[in-house]
Amino acid sequence: MSEDDSSSFHAQETHERRHHEKPRSWLERISSALSGEPTTREDLVELLRDAQADGLIAADTLRMMEGAIAVSDLTVGDVMIPRSQMVSLPADGKFLDLMRQVVESGHSRFPVHGDDKDEILGVLLAKDLLRGVVADNGPGSVHELLRPAVLIPESKRLNVLLREFRQSRNHMAIVIDEHGGVAGLVTIEDVLEQIVGEIDDEHDDAEDPSALIAAQADGQFVVDALTPIADFNERFSADFDDDEYDTIGGLVTAAIGHLPEAGEELTLGRFVFRVSGADARRVHAFHVGVLSDA
Repeated sequence: MSEDDSSSFHAQETHERRHHEKPRSWLERISSALSGEPTTREDLVELLRDAQADGLIAADTLRMMEGAIAVSDLTVGDVMIPRSQMVSLPADGKFLDLMRQVVESGHSRFPVHGDDKDEILGVLLAKDLLRGVVADNGPGSVHELLRPAVLIPESKRLNVLLREFRQSRNHMAIVIDEHGGVAGLVTIEDVLEQIVGEIDDEHDDAEDPSALIAAQADGQFVVDALTPIADFNERFSADFDDDEYDTIGGLVTAAIGHLPEAGEELTLGRFVFRVSGADARRVHAFHVGVLSDA
């Protein structure tokens, strides 16, 4: 081996040794987790939280990733709309009466039942009903407009249901209890909200910003974590930056450096934030004290 070759060899060997001696990056740790090194999901979640604490991923992104992981542990029974809150339509209803119920509810899909509300005949889409109402020589009854209902047990896992929704292109399923009766219903939106958080549409009532911040008798405030930073700034004459985070929950969680538990406190400027409500996925509310300028 020539002197040049020998020097090149030793330089490469030194480089490789130094490379192997470097601490593992968060990406390498996640790769190790996916290859089977960590033994639990908690290990993987901890790696993701470390990445968020290091500023490599945003707090909102972390919450979505945790939600996606948690979905496989949830069942339909955990998120379904219970029977008492369902809006279902009678199969013998007149078209105009059904249209009034559809407009009042603001939904787009409805279970249709026979004489007994446990007798689900199918699912009616609002757009199909509208076509039936305006069509010349249209259908004589709602029966002709129904689409097949998907029946599922309360015990079905949400990740399995989401896959089935995507494959079948259905957006609603009727949940059946152990006795064969209707327990409730679940939509694809209910499943996705477990991952991305609340999804509002044009029929949902707009949030009242004042309702997100409630003054208390002791001079403190209860602040919903979803309060937009701009609304918080306006209410308290604050100047928190909303370029990176949209909500107070995202701002405070990022400043703390991990997903906080109830009771944890943080002072930002002249505000003391104490977590008053939180779960494994996100912070729900804060008690906020305003410090004196003196």
